[in-house]
Amino acid sequence: MMRCMKALLSGVLLLGWALAGWAAEPSAQELRSLDDQVQEIKSDVLGIAAELSVLEEQLLFPSNTQVSVFVSLTDAPSFRLDAVRILMDGALAAHHIYSFKELDALTSGGVQRIYTGNLPSGDHQLEVTVIGKLPSGKDYTQTETFTFRKSVEPSLLGIALAGPGAIELNNW
Repeated sequence: MMRCMKALLSGVLLLGWALAGWAAEPSAQELRSLDDQVQEIKSDVLGIAAELSVLEEQLLFPSNTQVSVFVSLTDAPSFRLDAVRILMDGALAAHHIYSFKELDALTSGGVQRIYTGNLPSGDHQLEVTVIGKLPSGKDYTQTETFTFRKSVEPSLLGIALAGPGAIELNNW
């Protein structure tokens, strides 16, 4: 971080020097040097932002309380998925309305992380509501309730949607 600050300060000083007219005509080499320093500063800032993002996730979701829920579709679902709502211990955890691109990704074998949060160890209830359309054009809604045990380790839960009457919970 100190290196980034020094590079930023030297870049600002060099830019100020060039703008203040201390150099009547900056040479092409001086401009390239300034551009290189700006690019290095940008790179440093992006690296720091990535490190902060990792630290933020570790702080907000410590591994001993972390729960993540993923959604996937089977090979050939017999309905069109419109939305999924997740309740965790009776409280709304996630609600997602799917776009065409997201549905295409899910039907191609993709998996969506729909929720990440914190739960204490012990038994918990997960309520999954699936909203969609049947091939006949009728609206389709199904709600399933599952009980799972949160241990000291991070919990990864997978919800596999296969069609009407077929919602499965997998503990990964």
